[in-house]
Amino acid sequence: MKTAEIALEKPDAEWRSALAPIPYPEALAAMEARAAAIEAGTAPELFWFLEHPPLYTAGTSASADELKDASRFPVFETGRGGRYTYHGPGQRIIYALCDLRQRDKDIRQHVWRLEEWVIRTLKELGVTGERRDGRIGIWVAHDGVEEKIAAIGVRVRRWVTYHGLSFNVSPELSHFSGIVPCGLPEFGVTSLHALGINASMEDVDAAFRKTAAGLIV
Repeated sequence: MKTAEIALEKPDAEWRSALAPIPYPEALAAMEARAAAIEAGTAPELFWFLEHPPLYTAGTSASADELKDASRFPVFETGRGGRYTYHGPGQRIIYALCDLRQRDKDIRQHVWRLEEWVIRTLKELGVTGERRDGRIGIWVAHDGVEEKIAAIGVRVRRWVTYHGLSFNVSPELSHFSGIVPCGLPEFGVTSLHALGINASMEDVDAAFRKTAAGLIV
């Protein structure tokens, strides 16, 4: 990795935290290489905590009319599921590279685990997060309005997963206005800070590490 990172090794997985935003193409190349190594049995699973510079990504279900301002930030096509989403500073990205051959060979269960991980982490931080039928991601009800606080998008190749989740800690929420987030124009997005939870990125990371036990690892 070109960017300085902290790595915490565990017998069954590696946990890695980037100390500065990582350009999306660099992260994608690293994920693809690591996924191939996991598939070959030469590397353990990886849970990679990072941020990106401001950008939009298009999932496999993205529609061109959902990109409202293509000139605002770089736009990247990606093989993950889902539609358009925004990534940027203040948003915790967790790329979960998991070997489903050693788990349950169940992609829906993998997505459920990621959702549950977010829900348990939100609870740890004092927020109630919920699933909604027909809407991927995690939602919170605030002042009578439902808004999305975390997005889920995964790709699976030969039963090895990559991509993962994005969790809004304190991003600039106006940056989402260049897209129709996740193809749902009737719903907005929120963050911990917008909800009055002034947790730091370090607080959020610690909560994710705590709630992973017995669920993710």
